[in-house]
Amino acid sequence: MKKKGPLYALFLSLLFILPGCSSLTVLNPKGPAARTLSDTIILSIAVMAFVLAVVYILYIFVLVKYRAKKSNEGYIPEHEEGNKVLEAIWIIIPIIIVAFLSVVTVKSTHAVENVANEYKDQDPLVIYASSSNWKWHFSYPEEGIETVNYVNIPVHRAVEFRLYSFGTITSFWVPQLAGQKYAMSDMLTYLNLSGDTVGSYIGKNSNFSGKGFAHMEFETLVMTDEDYQDWVKEVKETAPALTEDEFKGLLAAEHLGRKTYSSTHLEFSPPPGDHSEHMSGDGTEMDMHNGGEEHEDNKEIHPSPAPSSQTEFDGNPAPEVEEPLPSSPVEEHTHQ
Repeated sequence: MKKKGPLYALFLSLLFILPGCSSLTVLNPKGPAARTLSDTIILSIAVMAFVLAVVYILYIFVLVKYRAKKSNEGYIPEHEEGNKVLEAIWIIIPIIIVAFLSVVTVKSTHAVENVANEYKDQDPLVIYASSSNWKWHFSYPEEGIETVNYVNIPVHRAVEFRLYSFGTITSFWVPQLAGQKYAMSDMLTYLNLSGDTVGSYIGKNSNFSGKGFAHMEFETLVMTDEDYQDWVKEVKETAPALTEDEFKGLLAAEHLGRKTYSSTHLEFSPPPGDHSEHMSGDGTEMDMHNGGEEHEDNKEIHPSPAPSSQTEFDGNPAPEVEEPLPSSPVEEHTHQ
């Protein structure tokens, strides 16, 4: 017992020390969508902790109360066929818990998929966020500018990100502002977010997409409206225009720093349509080549890896069998 004491002390100290090594940004929201998700996570943890506490308390109570001891040595309890009250309790309570969490999940999902209530009277700022190995391109069609590996948005403004990919499937995620949403090559997905606190927040690709995945991060800078307008004006006056050749070079490069342009690639490489444009008129067929011809051409810069034509087993020829293999134990016995 004396030898286990230091181990218990070390374990308890790690519980208090390790959480300080890295902040949980998901639980430090700076926008309404992220706050909804954070509240849902905390509520779910609280419900699960309550269930565990009840189970462990009952477990310890039963161990102590009904343990074997000298005073009841040789005691044999009466045979019980069952207890309808207890059976009803341990069936109804889990149903209530699951139903409660289901309602919370549906309501929170609906909330984060739409513009936050406090910004419903605004026209959202539309930004196209497209990924390529291993970087992010942010196109502002309203302002006519584009950035690479960073995005600036005004505070207290609804923002609608329209996501797609020039290569493999990626996942756009700014933990302190919203949940993650997949970006795919042949369709648009939509993510609504807004920031209510000025500051810099890290964004990343949360879906493993190859060797450069770990470095596929970007900065999301939430600015005052005045600073945002000044930044847009400065970009239009000082940044170079984005040409088609320049854009193809950006797609071909594996890693890039920040870049800024006074025009967007949407002019010569429009994004794919949304999910509904995949479907035929009766909704029964899908056209997986949904992007424009320019988008399809640019996708070829990052083609999906083709499966190998051979495997490690292809070099070993299959053994020749003179007799048919038995299909049942009876046939196997007759072959012997």
